[in-house]
Amino acid sequence: MRPAAGPLQESEIPAEWRDEFEAAARRPLALRMRYAFIHTYKPVLDDAPYRSWDSTAEYRSWCEQNLPEWLGYGRV
Repeated sequence: MRPAAGPLQESEIPAEWRDEFEAAARRPLALRMRYAFIHTYKPVLDDAPYRSWDSTAEYRSWCEQNLPEWLGYGRV
């Protein structure tokens, strides 16, 4: 395994990665944009069209009480 010391040299890039990149580069921009963004359902966050709070403290409190920890909206 290669240490993460910087960008790969062209000779270190696996051929299949290069082939996939070159195939993607040939696709029309609209198609590349369509594939570039993957929607992932976020529990609770995606269940309402919008929410608003009067303060950041209220927002943080709501996040801690309502969102799963794995979403990463808790305090560290």
